[in-house]
Parts: sequence; C-alpha cells; structure tokens
Amino acid sequence: MAEDFNSSLLRTGAERLALLGKHAQALMQGYIGEQVDESAFSDAALKKLLAARILWRPDEDSGLKLSHRVRDLIAEMLSDARRRHVNADVAETLELLRNLVMTWREAQQRGDYLLAEQQQVRLTQEVDDLNSRFADAIDSLWQRLNSDFGFVSSLNDKIRENERAQKQISRLLDGLDLIDFDELITLVGGSGPLRKLLVSQLQNQVSAHYSNLREVQSRLLQLMARFRQQQSRNLLVNGMVGFLREHPRFRPGNYAQRTEVPTLFNQAAGLVPAAAAALDRDRDADLLAELLQHLPRRDLQAENLLVAAPAQWSAEAASVAARQQQLKEDVEAYYLQVVDAGQPLSALDYLQSSGLAWDAEIWLFQVIAEYQGLPARQQQQFRIWQDESPTSPWNQVRLIHDVQLQLAPVAQVAS
Repeated sequence: MAEDFNSSLLRTGAERLALLGKHAQALMQGYIGEQVDESAFSDAALKKLLAARILWRPDEDSGLKLSHRVRDLIAEMLSDARRRHVNADVAETLELLRNLVMTWREAQQRGDYLLAEQQQVRLTQEVDDLNSRFADAIDSLWQRLNSDFGFVSSLNDKIRENERAQKQISRLLDGLDLIDFDELITLVGGSGPLRKLLVSQLQNQVSAHYSNLREVQSRLLQLMARFRQQQSRNLLVNGMVGFLREHPRFRPGNYAQRTEVPTLFNQAAGLVPAAAAALDRDRDADLLAELLQHLPRRDLQAENLLVAAPAQWSAEAASVAARQQQLKEDVEAYYLQVVDAGQPLSALDYLQSSGLAWDAEIWLFQVIAEYQGLPARQQQQFRIWQDESPTSPWNQVRLIHDVQLQLAPVAQVAS
C-alpha cells in the first residue's frame, strides 16, 4: 500500500513539475503582468494547469491568474522580496494594500505614471493572492470532508475532525471580517480602477467565499447527523451480536403466527386488501344482484347536512383561531409577570397558579415559540432555561419538562 502511494505521489509530482517547465515562458509572463495569456495554452494543457492548481480563475468574467503558491514559489526562487510572503495573514495583506494605495496616490500627484502603473499591477496581484489563499483554504476543507472526516471509525474521531474543521472555518471567517469595505471606499477615493478592484470585484469574491463557507458548514452538519444515525444502528447491531454470542441457541419465534404479538414487532397497522367486483364472471351475477339490492338508499337528509357543513367548518375555524389568540395573550401575560418579578419564573408554576386550563405541553410549546419569535435584540433581554432530559442513550432526542424565564440584567443587555 505504501509503495503504491509513493509511486502515485512520484508520478503526480513529476507531471506537475513537467507542466511548470513546459509552460515556463507563459507562466513567467503571468507572474510579471496582471494575468496569464490564455491563448498561450492548448485546451488540454489549460485543463491540466487548472486541475493542478497552478492557474485559477476567480470567476467566469475574469482572466487566468497564477495561484499564490506558484507565485510564492517563483518569488522564492528569484529572491523577489517584494512578492515573497512568509506566514502572511489577512491583516498583513490589508496593510500592504494600504501602503500600495498610498504609494500609487503619491506617484499620481508627482506625475510619475510609470510607478503608478507598477503599483496598480502589484495591487491587482496582491488582491488575487488574497482571494487565492481563501479559495485554497476552502478547497482543502472540502477535501477534508471527503477524506479524513468521512472515513473515521469512531464517534470521538468524528467529533475531533468536526471541531478541527469548525476552527478552520472560524479562522477564515475572522479573516474575512477584517476586510472593511467602508475603509477601502474611503481609501481609494474617486479612482475608478482602484474602486473596481478593491471594492466591487473584491466584494463579489468575498461574498462568494462566505457562500462557500456556508455550504461547508451545512455539509458538516449533514455528515455529523448521518454518522450519528449510523452509529445508533451499529450499536443496535453490535448489541444483537453480543446477545447471540451469550445465547447461541436463540432462535427468533414466528411472531406472525402468534395471537399476541410483542409490542416491539406490533408496529404496523393491519392491511386492507383492495377488491373489485368481477362483472365478467357469469356465475357471480346472482350474488352481485343480491348485493346491489342490499346497498343503502340515498339519504337526502345527510346530503343536506353536507351542504351546510362549510358554514359549520368556518365556525369551528373561528373558534380555533379564538383559542389560539387567547393562548397567545396568556403567554404574553406570563412574559409581563416575568418582567415584573425580576426573578426566574417557571412556566408550569405560573400555569398552575393562574388557574389556566391549557395543556402543559401546548403551554410550554407556546412559551418557547413566543421567545423564538422575538427579535434578536429583545431575546437578549431575557434568559431562558429548559429543564430537559434525553429520551434514550441511543439518540439525541431530548424531552423538555419545564421552562424558566428571567429578565436579563441591564449590564448583560448593554454588552
């Protein structure tokens, strides 16, 4: 297995180094300029360069760019200190962008348009490198989901991989939060090219990064839920295997032949077979005629009741709406009592002390729904506790027994 992996790694590395050597002239032109000339490659070579992450395209309307790893490799080999990044982070890149914009402004004021053009090219390259680093980090997250995260054997390993991925997502989100577009708008001023580069294009790319990270988080939750489901099934199977080892002579009974079926197996409702009269069977004609005579006659009184039913239904709907409105008002009165008390107040204690006739489960559901329906600012003004317990050690379902609500302290709300 190790030899196969090494041979595959050797073959892939040799192919990608050969790609760099074969297209060195065109790649160096892309390193010096803003983007790579797409016409310098054939369709097959272009597909290979994109698959090897040597080149990348920020979006459909943009040209080809060198990936930041290739650009750093070339800068390292050429000892180009201006473009070499050692442990570069987002904050350092943003500071570099500010310095480049200030240098571009000073060159414009002096009339040194050659230097201004060089600074604009460097700005474009730095923005491309910044977006390339985010794109590579998100791509590595997807690869982890499809490799390490998807092929672990225990729940603890799965949780550790999940925490590792979540921490990387948090670091990427923190890096994206450092990009302040209000500051960039003020920084570029009235320059059209810089506004297009540092505001419109960068904002579109940052939005794409946020969307990709949301997809990664959604995929993480799906994989975690699927793994928990598989774990519960595996526990059931392993428990059955252990039982059979302890009782090797156990044989399942024929429960279908029993008059009293155990509750575990008696879950499905009885089947009602479909049937129809066979009108083409002559020998059954007399029987069908007899059945036809015994059919109940048309009941006009029942039909009149059905015609009058919509009015009755509307009255019932109005009654249900009135009960729902009364329940909502009672819950609002409970919230006002919480505000007046200033201390934690149990929802069930309030229900009993107030003499309300609502079912406890419906009452708790409405209390929680009322809290979740509040705006985020108003939710911060309350503190809610749920008295809950797991239903079984084999799943994540929890039962809520009671809810306590308290008005949050003023200092906590202000923070």
